[in-house]
Amino acid sequence: MKRYLILSLLTLIYIPIFAQSNFPSPQDSYVSTTPDNAGFPLISQGKAVPIYISSEDFKGVQEVAQWFQADLKRVSGDLPQLNIGKKPPKTNRLVIAGTLGHNAVIDKLVKSGRIDVSKLKDQWEHFLIQTVKKPSSGVDEALVIVGSDKRGTIYGMLDISEKMGVSPWYWWADVPAKQHQDIYITKGFSDAPKVKYRGIFINDEAPALSGWAHENFGSFNHKFYGHVFELILRMKGNYLWPAMWGRSIYDDDSLSAPLANKLGVVIGMSHHEPLMRAHIEWKRYGNGPWDYSKNKDTLQKFWRDGMERMGDNESIVTIAMRGDGDEPMSEESNIQLLETIVQDQRAIIEEVTGKPAKETPQLWALYKEVQDYYDKGMRVPDDVTLLLCDDNWGNIRKLPALSDSSRSGGYGIYYHYDYVGGPRNYKWLNTNQISRTWEQMNLAYNYNADRIWIVNVGDIKPMEFPISFFLDYAWDPTLPASELPSYTKNWAAEQFGKKYQEGIAHILEKYTKYNSRRKPELLSPETYNIENGEFEKVVKDYNELVQQADSINGLLPDEYKAAYFQLVLYPVKASANLNELYYTVALNHYYAEQGRITTDSLIHEVKALFDKDQLLADQYHQLLGGKWNHIMNQTHIGYTNWYEPKENILPETKSISSTEKPEMGVALQGETSWWPKSNSIAELSPFNSFNKNQKYYIEIFNRGKTPFDFSLSSDHPWVKISNSKGTIHHQKRIWISINWEELKENGNSTAIINVTGANEVVSINVTAFRPHEKELEGFIEENGTISIEADSYSKAINTEGITWTTIPNLGRTSSSVSAMPVTKAITSPGGDSPHLEYDIHLFEKGEIKLTAYFSPTLAFHNHGRKYAISIDDQQPKIINMHENENGYTWSQAVSNNVRKIETSLQIGEKGKHTIKFWLVDPGVVLQKIVVNTSKDSKENYLGPSETKSTK
Repeated sequence: MKRYLILSLLTLIYIPIFAQSNFPSPQDSYVSTTPDNAGFPLISQGKAVPIYISSEDFKGVQEVAQWFQADLKRVSGDLPQLNIGKKPPKTNRLVIAGTLGHNAVIDKLVKSGRIDVSKLKDQWEHFLIQTVKKPSSGVDEALVIVGSDKRGTIYGMLDISEKMGVSPWYWWADVPAKQHQDIYITKGFSDAPKVKYRGIFINDEAPALSGWAHENFGSFNHKFYGHVFELILRMKGNYLWPAMWGRSIYDDDSLSAPLANKLGVVIGMSHHEPLMRAHIEWKRYGNGPWDYSKNKDTLQKFWRDGMERMGDNESIVTIAMRGDGDEPMSEESNIQLLETIVQDQRAIIEEVTGKPAKETPQLWALYKEVQDYYDKGMRVPDDVTLLLCDDNWGNIRKLPALSDSSRSGGYGIYYHYDYVGGPRNYKWLNTNQISRTWEQMNLAYNYNADRIWIVNVGDIKPMEFPISFFLDYAWDPTLPASELPSYTKNWAAEQFGKKYQEGIAHILEKYTKYNSRRKPELLSPETYNIENGEFEKVVKDYNELVQQADSINGLLPDEYKAAYFQLVLYPVKASANLNELYYTVALNHYYAEQGRITTDSLIHEVKALFDKDQLLADQYHQLLGGKWNHIMNQTHIGYTNWYEPKENILPETKSISSTEKPEMGVALQGETSWWPKSNSIAELSPFNSFNKNQKYYIEIFNRGKTPFDFSLSSDHPWVKISNSKGTIHHQKRIWISINWEELKENGNSTAIINVTGANEVVSINVTAFRPHEKELEGFIEENGTISIEADSYSKAINTEGITWTTIPNLGRTSSSVSAMPVTKAITSPGGDSPHLEYDIHLFEKGEIKLTAYFSPTLAFHNHGRKYAISIDDQQPKIINMHENENGYTWSQAVSNNVRKIETSLQIGEKGKHTIKFWLVDPGVVLQKIVVNTSKDSKENYLGPSETKSTK
C-alpha cells in the first residue's frame, strides 16, 4: 500500500523542474506554441485557461495577475476568467499563482510534499513554475506559479507573458504581442536573480520626457509612474531612482510611492539626495544654506521629514551628502564632518523607523569626488552598501579587491547610458554597445559588486535595447561573451518575430558601434578625415544601414511598423543623417579652401540635411496619433561647450566667389594640398602587389563657371585610369589602379600621370611596389603601416587557467579581445604565460612605433592597468596604460571612446616577425594594434583599416 501511494504521488508532479538561464534560445524555452500532449495547455485552440489568485495574497500580486490576464488575451484573443478569492473555482484546468504563506492552496501542496519549495524558502525573488494534477477539489490539473516573495510571484507570471510573446516594451515601444492559438508549458522552470537590486534612474529628463509626460499625464504623477513600474517589473527589475530635474516622486503626487510599494518596486533617491528627500524639495521648503556645519538643525528636520514620509514603503535610503545641486562639497568639508553627517543620519533613521539602522537598506554612492573621501579613509558602517560608480561614460572607476573583507551591505554599481556634464552632454540617441556594458558589468560581478546595479537611462526612450540588456544581465550575469550576438538576435525576435531577426540584429549591432565611436553631440566637421575618404566611408556605412533598415521596414507587417520606427528605423536614419550633415559641412569647408565651383551648392545640401533632422523627429512625434510627441525634442546640433544648446543650430558653411572663365584644380586622395596651386610634388600613395584591389582617386575640379575638357595619360601601360578624358562642369573623380599583369618587375616602379585641362598640366607621380620576397607571412607592411584588429591574432596562448576571449562587436572597428577570468593577473610575463601573437612582415629594419588601441577602461584598483609588448623573443616590455593619466587624457579617451598607447621597439632585420601582447593585469581590453615604420604616417580618427594578411 505504501509503495502504491508513493507511485501515485510521483505521478502528480509530472513535469520536471529546470533552472534555466535568463538568456535561453527560443528552442530551449519552457513555453511552446506547438501542441504537446505531455505539456500544460495554457492556451488551446484560442481559449485561455482561467487564473486563480488568493485574496490573502499581496495586492501587487493581485494587480499583476490582471496584467497576466490581459497578456493571455493579447496572445490568444480570449480574455480568461480571473478569480481572486479564498478558494479556487472548479474547472478542468487552472493557473494558480501565489506567494508562499499567502495562498492556502499552494501552502497545502507544499505541506503535502507535492511541490518542492526547499530552494524557495527564505529566498529573494525566487519563482517556480510546474504542473500539478488535482491540486484542489474540482480542478483536474493546474499550472502552479509559486513565488518565494511578492516579486517572485510577479516575475513568475510575467516570465510566462514574455516567453509566450508579450514584450516588456509592448506599451513603451508599441511592440505588438505575438498571437497564437496554442501555448503549452512543456517543462517546469525555476529561476532567481543573482544581483539583488536591479534598476533604472530617470534623469536629465528635460526637454524630451518632461514635455511628453506633461502633455500625456499632466506631470510626473502616479499615472506616469504606473507605466514605469510595469516596465521595470516586466524586465525583472525591482528598483527605481525617479525623475529628479525639478521633480519629487513623493512631493509631486502622494499616490506614486504607495503604488510602487504595492507593486513591489523599491524606491530610492539618487546618489546626492539623502534620506528620501529629492533635491528640488530643498529649493521648495529648505531654509538657509545646504551646509551641515552651518545649518545642522534645519537639515536634520528636513531629512527626518523625508524618513517619516517614507513610512513602510520598501526603499533604499541614500546617506551622506554632496554639495547643493549635485556639486562637490565646499573645500572646507572634511572626512570627520562627513562621518558625523552619516552618524547623525543613521540616528534619524533609527529614531523614525524604531529599528536598528542596519535593518533599513542604505547606500553611500562613491560618485565623483566622494570616492576621494573613501580613498582617503572615510568609512561608513558595514551594513551600508557602497555604491561604486562609473566615470559617467561607462567606465567603472573602482571595484573592491578580492582580498577585501566582505561587507554585510555589499557593493553596487551606478552606471550611465546618459549624462549631462563634461566633456559633453550625451542625451539624444542610444550610443551604448551592449558588449561594453557586458565587459564592464562582468568585471563588477566578478569582483563581488552584486548588491545594487542601477543605470542612468535618461528619458527611457530611446534606450530600450541597452536597458533590456542591463536588466537581463543583472538578473543573470553568467552570459558568456560569445552569446552576445545571440542575445541581440533573440531580442530582435522578441520584438519583431524570427523572420527578420538576423537583419535587425545586424542593424542594432552596427548602429550602436557606429554611434559609440563618437557621441552625436561630440561630432563636428573635423571628427573624421575628409581628405583620404574616411569621413566618406563612415557616411557610406551609415547609409548602407539605412538601406537595410528601409528594406526590412518594407517587408514587415503593418502592425510592427510603429515599433520598428522607434527601435530601429529612427535611430539609424537620424544617426546617418547627422553624420552626413557634418560630412557635407566638412566638404563645404574643404571645397571652399580649394575654390571649387561646387562649394556653394553644398550650402543647400547642409540646410536640407539640417531640416531632415527635424522632419525625422516630427515623424516620430506623429506616430500613433501623436502618442510620443516631444520625446525626440532633445537638442544635439550646435554644441559650443559641454552643455546643450537651447535649440539645434545650423552649422556654419562657407561661400565663395567664382570667375566666369574655367580654371582647373586637381586634388589627390589623402592630401590636403591641391594643384597647380601647391609647389610640392603631386604624388599618389604607393601601390603594392599583395593588395591587388588597391585604388586611389584623383579629383579634377572647376574653379570657374565655364566647363573645360580634360585628359589623363600615363607614360607606362601598367597604370590603369578609369576615365581618361571628358568635360568638367563641376568636378569628376578618376580612379587609378595598377595592372599587375603588365608590371612584372620587383621593387619600386614609378610612372607619371599627366592631367591636362583649362590650359594647365598637372603631373602626378605613381609608385608601385612588388616585393622581392617570394613568400610573405602574416600582416604585410603597407606604405609604412601595419594595422591589425585585435581578434585577428595568429595564435592565442592560453595557460594558467586563463583564456583569451573575443568580445563580439566591442570597439570602434571590429571586435575586442580580453583575458578571462577577469580576476587573474600575471606578475612576470614571458615564456608560455598567456599572450596573443600577431605575425607581421616588415620591409625595413630599425625602430617601429607600435600603437595599441584599448577600450577606455579605468584603473579600478587604484593602480594603472598593465600589459606587456614584445617582438619575437625579446623581453616583454611592461607598460602602464594609465601612466601620466590626467583630466585631459581621460577626456580624450572617453570622447574618442578609445585609449591609444604608443611604444617604441627595435627590429634587427626585415622580414617576418611576431608581435606578442602579454597579459599582466586583467580588465585590459585590446581593440587594435598599429605598427608604423614611417614618421609621416597620416592619422585617421579610427586608425588605419586592417592591412592585408596572407592567412
